[in-house]
Amino acid sequence: MAKKEWSPNAVLAAIGAAFLAIYFIPFDAPRVTAGILEGFQMLGEYARQHVLLCLVPAMFIAGAIGVFLNQQAVIKYLGPKAPKPVAYAVASVSGAILAVCSCTVLPLFKGIYKKGAGLGPAIGFLYSGPAISIIAITMSFQVFGWKIGIARTIGAISFSVVIGLIMQAIFRKEDEERLADASPRDGRMFNSPIDEGGRRLWQTAVYIGSMVGILVFVNWASSKGASAAWDAIYGAKYLITGAFALVLVFSIVRWFKKHELAEWGAATRDFALQIFPLLFAGVLVSGFLLGRPGHEALIPNSWVAGLVGGNSVFANFIAAISGAFMYFATLTEVPIVQGLLGSGMGQGPALALLLAGPSLSLPSMLVINAEIGIKKTAVYVILVVVMSALAGLLFGAIA
Repeated sequence: MAKKEWSPNAVLAAIGAAFLAIYFIPFDAPRVTAGILEGFQMLGEYARQHVLLCLVPAMFIAGAIGVFLNQQAVIKYLGPKAPKPVAYAVASVSGAILAVCSCTVLPLFKGIYKKGAGLGPAIGFLYSGPAISIIAITMSFQVFGWKIGIARTIGAISFSVVIGLIMQAIFRKEDEERLADASPRDGRMFNSPIDEGGRRLWQTAVYIGSMVGILVFVNWASSKGASAAWDAIYGAKYLITGAFALVLVFSIVRWFKKHELAEWGAATRDFALQIFPLLFAGVLVSGFLLGRPGHEALIPNSWVAGLVGGNSVFANFIAAISGAFMYFATLTEVPIVQGLLGSGMGQGPALALLLAGPSLSLPSMLVINAEIGIKKTAVYVILVVVMSALAGLLFGAIA
């Protein structure tokens, strides 16, 4: 499908809205000034902590998926007509292995979606990547106790499947038309003109797998004593990352031609151009409104903490909505929720935030919207928020 372009009236309306905002915003107000500062500081932290080690490797993986991964294999295991147990098992397990944040998973989601994955399994992968992190689940058990730990584990795994199934059911016709109407002009992400280059399937798997290994282990976080084995891997993470890098270099030199590498670079560049501007804008706005953990921005932290006490329907929905719009780097949701619990947050709203927060953020919403459209994005966000709030409400009632 051809990419939609903004009409001149839409561009003019956007310019007008930006002008009015700049004209009327009281920049000299302390709260606004703090929000602006927090926005840029959050953007700076995001650039330093996540771009080089998280997003850049993810972009190269997404480019490789789009150019080199066999389309029929993707359709076989993740397509809309693939057996549901297989499709959703592959989607959830793949996402859990990566254990990335809501922004890092986006280029990978974009890659498999354009390659022919069904909307449901692709959405399941999109949710599971940030939500079903082994170390995050482990830390939840350690910090919050076994009740929240079990509830988060069951909720995250089931949500990835249920949300994907609902999305696939609602948009089944559109998704089948997307695959049927695909043409070469849609870009090499969907119908790659490149042949296999004489490679075997296992060689392509080693090549992509080595990049996945780099992404996973270079971002391996310490469990701070929760697991000796996990901490042992953390201590050796750069050695392991280096080993995967050597495998990657070997595979590139031995198994790929120059024109194929050029196609890979072009695909990676295209992903970066599509995703980075929206992500950076979203992080800036998120920082302006909510600030970094422990820092005040336009919306005072006390407002959020004061709204999520107890276990009312209102408190659970506020927690789920707040989590959906906030940006959580990998594992940061644990200390944030720990602090909110200390400020009076209820057990139910805590679970609601843990289920909605890691999987969504304002930056990720912007990128998802650009890929699948506002209607599908809105349904996905609503499903995550509503299911997280209801899970929190149920958990708060029985905990």
